[in-house]
Amino acid sequence: MEILQEVATALQQGNSAAMRKNVVQALASGHTYSEIVRTMLDVMGEVGIQFKNNELFVPEVLIIGRAFNVALDVVSPLFEEEEERGLIVIGTVQGDLHDIGKNLVKMLMVGAGAKVIDLGVDVKPDAFVEAIKKYQPDIVAMSALLTTTMVQMNQTIKAIQKAGVRDEIKIFVGGAPVTPNFAANIGADYYAPDAGSVAEIVRELFEKNKP
Repeated sequence: MEILQEVATALQQGNSAAMRKNVVQALASGHTYSEIVRTMLDVMGEVGIQFKNNELFVPEVLIIGRAFNVALDVVSPLFEEEEERGLIVIGTVQGDLHDIGKNLVKMLMVGAGAKVIDLGVDVKPDAFVEAIKKYQPDIVAMSALLTTTMVQMNQTIKAIQKAGVRDEIKIFVGGAPVTPNFAANIGADYYAPDAGSVAEIVRELFEKNKP
């Protein structure tokens, strides 16, 4: 178990080089990818809580996220196709090019055990609809940082409804100008004020939906 503790420590420190080395060593020592991922998810769960409680800040979380992604690059080819994992499609809405908040949410969603399809920024409503049809996600998450692009969240939800796939998904909205009232008015299922809160809600949803 010592090498798994070293994996956890390297992740907590955001040490990407040590993460790659320790994960490779853990695999060589006979640990399964699921043991390694479980160790990483435990750390990321704590990161989400600390971020929500303002014990960690954006630069620190991004560094930890980089180390997390390095480890995922090593172990992801070993994931079993049949493994049950929640699937999330995420993107910043049309007209908005901001992605730091989206990337934080994405990282913490992965840390909560989700598989995340990132559509990027400036995502048109039709692109969200196409992604829902293609990937059949459990959740669609939309981000906007500008008051002028918030309206695109409403347009996207309308497009999803028109396409007849609204009942198949839960919709998250968030971003600096977004409010609980706005989220309710446009028909979103969930609003979260920060990335840590999103991860918490996602984790609870996955726990409820466990077979």
